[in-house]
Amino acid sequence: MNDVIIVIPALFAGIVLGVVFFGGLWYTVRVGLRSSKAGLIFTGSLILRMLIILLGFYYIGANSWQKMLACLVGFLIARVVITRYTHKQKSLETPIINQMSDET
Repeated sequence: MNDVIIVIPALFAGIVLGVVFFGGLWYTVRVGLRSSKAGLIFTGSLILRMLIILLGFYYIGANSWQKMLACLVGFLIARVVITRYTHKQKSLETPIINQMSDET
């Protein structure tokens, strides 16, 4: 029972890390595609997101493989949630994108 109580915060921390990583990726793509300095934006975002994730995993799971595994599971849960959310956003924006491509 004590193991479960210790692992649950790591699961939630993994979800937060996943939202930061994949939400940051989604935001970067939306901003970077409209920017004249896309390479700088994508590279900077990658470095910042990886730094946050690596430090987060290091501090959360440093002393227990169970915490590391729970953090990874939370990270993957966040990936699924963000992917579904952005897919819904994409389907809502599709008519606008089609109109823009017809005008050019």
